[in-house]
Amino acid sequence: MIEKDNLDYKENFGDSVLKTLCAFANTNGGEVIVGVSKNGKPKGVKIANQELEQITEKIIGKLGIHPEIKIEKYKGKDILKIKVKKSNVPISFNGRYYERVGNTTREMKPEKLKEFFLKGVNWDSMINEKAKFKDIDKEAVKNFLKMAKNKGRLTIFDEDTDVETIFEHLKLSIGGKLTNAAIILFGKDPQKYFLNAVLRIVRLKNEITIVGDRLIEGSLFKQVFEGEEAIKNFINVRYEIKGLVREEIWDYPIEAIREALINSLIHRDYFRWNVQTQIKIFDDYIWFFNIGGLPEGITLEQLRKTHPSVPRNPLIVHIFYLSGLIEEVGSGIGRIINSMKKAKLPEPEFKEEMGGFSVYFRKDIYTEEYLRKIGLNERQIKAVFYVKEKGRITNKEYQKLTGISRQMATIDLNHLVERGIFIKTGKAGAGVAYQLPKLPNK
Repeated sequence: MIEKDNLDYKENFGDSVLKTLCAFANTNGGEVIVGVSKNGKPKGVKIANQELEQITEKIIGKLGIHPEIKIEKYKGKDILKIKVKKSNVPISFNGRYYERVGNTTREMKPEKLKEFFLKGVNWDSMINEKAKFKDIDKEAVKNFLKMAKNKGRLTIFDEDTDVETIFEHLKLSIGGKLTNAAIILFGKDPQKYFLNAVLRIVRLKNEITIVGDRLIEGSLFKQVFEGEEAIKNFINVRYEIKGLVREEIWDYPIEAIREALINSLIHRDYFRWNVQTQIKIFDDYIWFFNIGGLPEGITLEQLRKTHPSVPRNPLIVHIFYLSGLIEEVGSGIGRIINSMKKAKLPEPEFKEEMGGFSVYFRKDIYTEEYLRKIGLNERQIKAVFYVKEKGRITNKEYQKLTGISRQMATIDLNHLVERGIFIKTGKAGAGVAYQLPKLPNK
């Protein structure tokens, strides 16, 4: 018998058992076996039925949880098994909170304890005791009502309805007290209360050379509208005439930019006060970053498929839905992917990194005009377009595509690797393939 993160041994019943049960309840549940030494050797216990009831009552009285208790035989000796489930609320023992880390029981550190208590509490629905209704921009509320009414998602109010009534209905205030969502969505100066609630957009030529910088404050609605315009100022647009209509063709589809921008703002972790929402625009890609990873239970792979919506800030998300700026919850990633595919751009990359969530948009720099400009021959240009469609190319496939010898194919492909157009993957021989480089990690 080996101790695990959900199993512990004690020779006797005492405070150390209660401390461990407390830790199990605060982590993922577990079982304490009394009457067994740390090395798994049975010592046995002598407990009458009356004592068993007293132990149960003591656990309930000290911890407030109901255990499963039974006596079993192990190698000819009686042992006491005490099992507890994971608790939905924090459990303390003698005023202290414990957690299970590996096969040890530890007292929670102050930062972990704060995080533990806030778990399950949504930042946006918390009451802001300092904020008053005089902090609310009534014109911003009216604009929201117009947007929601035009979408047919909120038609019960008119422009003369007082803000207090509207906010109580939308749960933006409770008993006359404003929530954090009310301030960050409709506040005259949200940064008065939330210094981190700003959007930083930077245009860079390389890792250290900044050629444009915007810091956008104000409400989340203001950050969305001004943020989109700032991004458009930092990217390129060309025009195509289709019939009698002149169509704007941006480096990246505006629909995808808007969706990624909104997601960065409404899904970020506002408990993390020291990090801004960030967008960095390079010559060949855009990086969107917001602090806070994916919701528990959702993986990067599931994100690309139909998945349940588990918003970090449900109040904020609901208001954005009513406004029409987002559609059905849980569908934003799919719309980003489809927009990029429709524009014939590489599929966006999604990553959990640096304590947050990143989205990368990559520009298609491999146009025929660009490839000719950098001196590639017709065979190499054909190969680049092949890889853009198929994802990779081998030496044999290159020979078949271009009609040249293996030796000449090797020379062409090595030249593409040296120029940084292709990267070489796989082992020597038939296992070698050539791909376009992925985006760098930032």
